[in-house]
Amino acid sequence: MKLSRRQFIGKALTIAGSSVLLLGGENWKKEALWYTKLDHQKVRCDLCPNHCIISNGKRGICNVRKNEDGILYTLVYGRLCSLNIDPVEKKPMYHFLPGKKALSIATAGCNVHCKFCQNWTISQAKPEDIPFEFHSPVALVSLAQKYETPIIAFTYSEPVIFYEYMLAVAREAQEAGVKTVMISNGYINEAPLRELCRYITAVKVDFKGYSEDFYRKIVGGRLGPVLKAMKTVHEENRWLEIVNLVIPTLNDSKEEMEGLCRWIFENVGENVPLHFSRFHPQYLMQNLPPTPIKTLQDCYQIARDNGINYIYLGNIPQQETDDTFCPRCHSLLIRRKGFIANLENLEKGKCTGCGLEIPGIWD
Repeated sequence: MKLSRRQFIGKALTIAGSSVLLLGGENWKKEALWYTKLDHQKVRCDLCPNHCIISNGKRGICNVRKNEDGILYTLVYGRLCSLNIDPVEKKPMYHFLPGKKALSIATAGCNVHCKFCQNWTISQAKPEDIPFEFHSPVALVSLAQKYETPIIAFTYSEPVIFYEYMLAVAREAQEAGVKTVMISNGYINEAPLRELCRYITAVKVDFKGYSEDFYRKIVGGRLGPVLKAMKTVHEENRWLEIVNLVIPTLNDSKEEMEGLCRWIFENVGENVPLHFSRFHPQYLMQNLPPTPIKTLQDCYQIARDNGINYIYLGNIPQQETDDTFCPRCHSLLIRRKGFIANLENLEKGKCTGCGLEIPGIWD
């Protein structure tokens, strides 16, 4: 079901049992989860590590959570600015239903401000500044079933900022047998993340760089909470994949790569797929060149030397580093060409060559 802006201007809706107020035909709101009321009608948002203290009439850093008379509202519940069907490999997720399609959605907003953001036109926008369509959680899950997409992906901008909607969709999807994946920067507090992990199937973290200085200067966030979030996903037994965008001169040092790989091995395990992705100049960082392919190849070897079993290189010409091999007998398990994945020696999640169980979600 799709509703145009004109169809729901000024009307009252009930979504998943909650009352929603539409404001003036342009903005509408739903009371947010995870916040604390303070004195003088101020509130503190407890959803992400920014912990924004928001005065009456103001918004948080994300631009989508607003304090009105001491109540924090989300302005993007069901307000989708992007809705597409993508191969799950495009996320990229390589050990999560390979070859399947994902109904992919986003709203405006983000809780960090990466200078290299590829989707800055929506992530750095206010919700009222871009066109949207409204889809209730029930309608979105029905849409996934209609188009036979077994996955709903929360992606493109930052799903953490539309947490309430993502949580409601994940609940509906779980009941309907549709899997869900959050494509996220991982900048979320522990308690809301653990609640989300009760319903979501998988998380891919777009990791920015193994440096507190890089997070502070280039991302506008902190490294520690992202590391904590990845550990939390692992502890909650949700499927996890990690992507590290490698940017020349900023986060591509051997020391940082070794630090990241050691951290992954020690904290979330050697079987978490690690993707190194090539940087291309965009948004506020057009002064740097694309990442040399040799740099990514060096990252691959560093990860291999530090015991990571599943390593992939992205945004480069097709090569074997897109394929999945058995770490024990080295049989080719999944051959990839572009966003097309073919299972070759993988059956029921096991290598047909040696019988090793390959971590992932396969059916």
